[in-house]
Amino acid sequence: MSKTNTMTRNPHYDVLFEPVKIGPVTARNRFYQVPHCAGMGHRYPFANAAHRAIKAEGGWAVVCTEESEIHHSSEISPAMESRVWDEKDIPALQLLTDGVHQHGGLAGIELVYIGYHGPNRYSREIPMGPSHTVTDSYEPIQARAMNKKDIRNLRRWHRQAAMRARDAGFDIIYAYAGHDMSLPWHFLSKRHNQRMDEYGGSLENRVRLFRELIEDTKEAVGDKCAIAVRLAVDELLGDSGITSDGEGRDIIAMLAEVPDLWDVNISNWSNDSMTSRFSAEGFQEPYTAFVKSMTSKPVVGVGRFTSPDTMVDQVRRGVLDFIGAARPSIADPFLPNKIESGRENDIRECIGCNICVASDNVVAPIRCTQNPTTGEEWRRGWHPEKIPGARSKESVLVVGGGPAGLECARALALRGYQTTLADSRSSIGGRVALEARLPGLSNWARVRDYRSGQLEQLAGAEVYANSTMDADLVEEFGSDHVVLATGSHWRRDGKGRQHKQPIPGLDYFPVFTPDDLLNPSFNIDDMPVGNIALFDDDHYYMGGILAEHLAKAGRKVYLITPASEVSTWTQNTLEQGRIQTRLLELDVHILQQRRLERAVSTSIETACVYTGRVETLDCQSIVMVTERAPERELYDELTARQEAGGLQKIKSIQLIGDALAPGTIAAAVYGGHRCAREFGEEIDIDKAPFKREIPWFSED
Repeated sequence: MSKTNTMTRNPHYDVLFEPVKIGPVTARNRFYQVPHCAGMGHRYPFANAAHRAIKAEGGWAVVCTEESEIHHSSEISPAMESRVWDEKDIPALQLLTDGVHQHGGLAGIELVYIGYHGPNRYSREIPMGPSHTVTDSYEPIQARAMNKKDIRNLRRWHRQAAMRARDAGFDIIYAYAGHDMSLPWHFLSKRHNQRMDEYGGSLENRVRLFRELIEDTKEAVGDKCAIAVRLAVDELLGDSGITSDGEGRDIIAMLAEVPDLWDVNISNWSNDSMTSRFSAEGFQEPYTAFVKSMTSKPVVGVGRFTSPDTMVDQVRRGVLDFIGAARPSIADPFLPNKIESGRENDIRECIGCNICVASDNVVAPIRCTQNPTTGEEWRRGWHPEKIPGARSKESVLVVGGGPAGLECARALALRGYQTTLADSRSSIGGRVALEARLPGLSNWARVRDYRSGQLEQLAGAEVYANSTMDADLVEEFGSDHVVLATGSHWRRDGKGRQHKQPIPGLDYFPVFTPDDLLNPSFNIDDMPVGNIALFDDDHYYMGGILAEHLAKAGRKVYLITPASEVSTWTQNTLEQGRIQTRLLELDVHILQQRRLERAVSTSIETACVYTGRVETLDCQSIVMVTERAPERELYDELTARQEAGGLQKIKSIQLIGDALAPGTIAAAVYGGHRCAREFGEEIDIDKAPFKREIPWFSED
């Protein structure tokens, strides 16, 4: 069990726990979970409600939904957002508000009409916008320009949705103009709005619809609900877009006192939710600070806040009134309570990897690298701060101190099992300890730091570095159970997505892997002089970041990718554009839609993935970023002995994390946590290990 914590709140943080009035409602403190997608929405309402309720339990004074579609003529299928189309949507939404209210929080809903941003794949309605335009996708669909009747209809739909939201129990209702993906924003933006009537042309005219929606909403529900505005004050496009020192500021001046609250951010989503690789905590301060000086209404600002000192600083300097957060509230739903109880060192800090964002982009329920319980609150009954006690007094040896092993050991020890973690390296952390040394990834070390810090506080947990375990030592150690989190290694032979067999010619060619480059003792000068070819068949961050690393060291790098762009999966984490831009700025030569075919002498051959046409590239070494192979030799040896009748004292042997199947750090942490949660349980593999949401059939 953990050591008893009798600490109290640091008085320096008192300002964070002051109540703040928002129109007709009052937030109990300054912690505000801004609207964010969770990949559950209308399809998984019980899971979505539980996900939000946990945050209210953890001390967030305001907990908001994701985008909530107000009408069938503007939907964003297959994305799983909330819906408030008609009265049938109220019960699902009420699950959420009831859960938030149960724990003393205010529930907010972000009403959205997506406009030309969505092609209406489900409803098949023709999208609408301020002007005729193609939709914001590659689909062969165009949006039609709205006429005056359409605008009147929109205002009515928004008003009706606001009243349904009120009836569902929401305390705060949004008018949403941000992220370059809502119709009010499209009317505000001169890039999108080419109208010549009273809704176009001058900024005053372009603001008209947004003002009407705010005023309509306030008139409809403002006596019961606070009316919030979410506005992007800068598009980071210079003069071609809205800027915080230009029209963004002017919009605030026009509407300063109209809503009850300002939720300030920047557009588009990739700017607003930048990863830690490309932004620091509090990076949006310049875009938030001026709003506070122009309105008497409370202001919400975001910036991936995890440090209570940073939070206090921004409040005291008048940058904002509310600490807005999406990703930090996912990583640690109990962040406010931990600060309030003097446990700020126990905060599970967001690493800014955007795996949560990727979940929504791939139309999957939310997941988090730091918090393996997120998205599992309802379907598995997992709580981020509670875990069942041990079912026995048995001991567990965990071999491997990477993300999976650390999380497994932490959770097992928290349950009350006598847990020993052994790692062969001089310091624990596994892959995150190494990858955190790469450009921009220092925050990823938080995966290790949080878990190692928790293990230090847990009685019954022992951690040993410099402890290489073979089968004999494992048997000799004498634990009742063994969990192997021995990781994986990058293949050197090129096997991966493009090549199911080793690439010819590599045996006599200088080939390096990420493991080589990440080794603390490795020196880039040890690589042969000359050009470096990096073959990226992984398509996540590793290929791009190693190319950046090598280029910054002064080497000429050719990045070869079978995809049409570098690090293509990072489209889902909103990073791809920045990664490719950075590589081009560093003069990395990018060979797209090509695969490494073979190595010959001092050159390689690449082939077009479509035609197979071969080109020769002069290079002196290759960095292979393709596939990883699990490190399972110890597991195979132990299970072989067990099957032969040995290892009488060891009751079970489990393989987890990258040793089971290489994947993301988030997957490794989840695997380690699941192993600890299910430890000692009888698992019926014929049944799904979680509850499902199956809709009732209805004729209407």
